[in-house]
Amino acid sequence: MKRGMFVMVKLRLKRCGRKQPVYRIVAIDVRSRREGRDLQKVGFYDPIKNQTCLNVPAILYFLEKGAQPTRTVYDILRKAEFFKEK
Repeated sequence: MKRGMFVMVKLRLKRCGRKQPVYRIVAIDVRSRREGRDLQKVGFYDPIKNQTCLNVPAILYFLEKGAQPTRTVYDILRKAEFFKEK
């Protein structure tokens, strides 16, 4: 990557489960596809069991650097009362 080049980062879901949907919440370059290489795994979401596991310091770090969560990830963070802590 060239010096001074800006990389736009998003927090989005990455599917892991084959038969049952299970997702990782990852920080990823916007130009990457959904199953592309992520910068860092910052959480886990299981919609069947309705379980969420979040790495709060990592999520805060990426949000402070300007990362944009997708609509679904934003809703997951809101349900987990992430923004009340902030």
